[in-house]
Amino acid sequence: MLYTVSGVQILATLDAFDELEQRVKGGRTKIGQYIAALQDPVTGTFAGDEWGEQDTRFLYGAFNALSLMGLLHLVDVDKAVRYIQSCANFDGGYGTSPRAESHAGQIFTCVGALTIAGRLDLVNQDKLGAWLSERQLKNGGLNGRPEKKEDVCYSWWVMSSLAMLSKLHWIDGDKLSEFILQCQDPEGGGFADRPGDMVDVFHTVFALAGLSLLNYPGLEEVDPVYCMPKSVTKRCLGRSVAGGRAQGGT
Repeated sequence: MLYTVSGVQILATLDAFDELEQRVKGGRTKIGQYIAALQDPVTGTFAGDEWGEQDTRFLYGAFNALSLMGLLHLVDVDKAVRYIQSCANFDGGYGTSPRAESHAGQIFTCVGALTIAGRLDLVNQDKLGAWLSERQLKNGGLNGRPEKKEDVCYSWWVMSSLAMLSKLHWIDGDKLSEFILQCQDPEGGGFADRPGDMVDVFHTVFALAGLSLLNYPGLEEVDPVYCMPKSVTKRCLGRSVAGGRAQGGT
């Protein structure tokens, strides 16, 4: 699932779905059917591959890729939404599965999937917003759970969820920007998890995405639901809506 989603995102970024169809007849539908086949017909969640491991990351990935391709109708959205609700905790957050502890990364997957499904009304937004805002430490960085160290990647996992809830102003953006920039390698480029550590692509992506959410100058606007340029998601989702109307959808 994870690599399939990345493949779909790359095709979307390159505006290459038409080329996919030229190379592989019915290619987009085949991808959608593969993803849909990983949905558990009983619980509504998704497995990551044929071996069956289930995690809300896979559910979000399925919604991400299917919506970009205009194929969300291939899965049982309502049942998946009910599964997400079963992962909700007393603190307003979400875990990997029912009764698992709240974690900022899993909160992103659940809130992102609910946003795609148009069901943010199910989120306890004030309680979750408070929990997410409490992830900011004195040095400006964000952690993923209480009592954990700050990490640049949570500049994305925490802030993207706050952005979807329209509560980005609940954290100190200036202090966070300063922290993120301190994690950059001034000579070689790239970002690390925290100042002085080795840089890598993973943290570089989320550092830049976080800075984009903070409206840092010179960066393209990122979509907090998809972690992709908004210009790309608008193009893809616009086509999906137009295609649905052309087929008699709503």
